[in-house]
Amino acid sequence: MPRLGLAAAAVLALSLAACVNSGLAPGKTGADAAKVNVQLAIEYMKIGKLAAARETIERALGQDPNSADVQLTAGLIYERLNESAKAEHAYVAAARLGKSDPNIQNNYAGFLCRTGKAAAGEKLFLEVARNPAYQTPEVALVNAGVCVESIGDALDAQRYFSRALAIRPNMPEALLQSGNLAMDSGDAAEALDFTQRYLATSPPSAEVLWLGFRAQRKLGDATAAAAFARRVQAEFPNSEQAQLMRSGVDR
Repeated sequence: MPRLGLAAAAVLALSLAACVNSGLAPGKTGADAAKVNVQLAIEYMKIGKLAAARETIERALGQDPNSADVQLTAGLIYERLNESAKAEHAYVAAARLGKSDPNIQNNYAGFLCRTGKAAAGEKLFLEVARNPAYQTPEVALVNAGVCVESIGDALDAQRYFSRALAIRPNMPEALLQSGNLAMDSGDAAEALDFTQRYLATSPPSAEVLWLGFRAQRKLGDATAAAAFARRVQAEFPNSEQAQLMRSGVDR
């Protein structure tokens, strides 16, 4: 099963000094106000205030419904709220309005994959990866790999992860996904190699330490496995992996 969420929001949240009301400041257009409300909605979403995020993004939709960024953010929020029909409507609108923006298309591809349309999502991710305006094709390739892995296509998934690593050899997400695939196929030595490559160049995560723990245990090195286990508990005590270890559950 895939271990990463697909596609981060294309609109980066900015720090805001004050809340936004429904009125417009002198000289400001609806589009200007919508941009600020998009930023505020993302801030609310980041801290889990989904009701406030919804209210704010719906204000932005009223101010500038023809903005791809507004529609994309609405899609992200509605999806978090499990309002599938509204999420799909917003994502489709975002993809139509932002058809020349590979970041918008990357997000739409992720939505397609998450909603059972893996073939369409994979195709769109590859289009994004080929787009010269998209500066991180390796991200789209990893997303394509996660997408096809979700329907059980481990072979193509690894091909996409390998292509991503050919572009950026130390890409943490590609190393982790490759390691998990190796572990799933029973190759603990290769999984450990990907773990070590990850840890040599990137800060640790609970996921990669868990991978190292499982690999070392399968390889029969109880001491090394215990060292990974201690790191998970010490560095990520609230993680899902730490909870699994405390409960004695293996996966």
